[in-house]
Amino acid sequence: MRRIVLASASPRRKELLTQIHLTFEVEPSKYAENVKTKLAPEALVRFLSREKAKAIAPKYPDSLIIAADTIGVIHGQVIGKPETPEAARRMLCLLSGKTHVVITGFTILDTGSGRMLTRTVKTAVTFRKLTLSEIDAYISSGEPFRENLQGEPLDKAGAYAIQGRGAVLVKELKGDYYNVMGLPLSALTVALKKFGVDVL
Repeated sequence: MRRIVLASASPRRKELLTQIHLTFEVEPSKYAENVKTKLAPEALVRFLSREKAKAIAPKYPDSLIIAADTIGVIHGQVIGKPETPEAARRMLCLLSGKTHVVITGFTILDTGSGRMLTRTVKTAVTFRKLTLSEIDAYISSGEPFRENLQGEPLDKAGAYAIQGRGAVLVKELKGDYYNVMGLPLSALTVALKKFGVDVL
């Protein structure tokens, strides 16, 4: 069995790979994300996932590295991770009553052969119309700010967690639910097969 390394500090991505019974290690990538580049959204997540994978590759010879990056997009505007509660409030007000697209780019890098595969998956998420009191209550719950292993308080792209209480904000979803959590499991397992890894 090939050594598989998840290049992410995300507890959700770790949880999802564990859910499909994949044997893997975790090595958070130190690559510094910058969602303010001039790349188009899909190109951006592809680029960031590749750079995250390449950043830890030298440490793991003859291994498979999995890296991913997830963003939200509305009206062509990239929605990253809020840096303050005020920024989270602005994001949720922007998403209220509208449809945004969650895009995840993931990369599988074979450090033995140098072979690399990158894919993107998109999911359309429609929020119901939220009141300001609902938005403030959700932010006050602390959920948008949990689980970052580096101790950074704000770590949810779009300022919500669909797998938690954030589910009540969502009216409709078209596409891969797990993609919104940060890792599209179906597309990933298909891609892993190309590297000789069968999940089922």
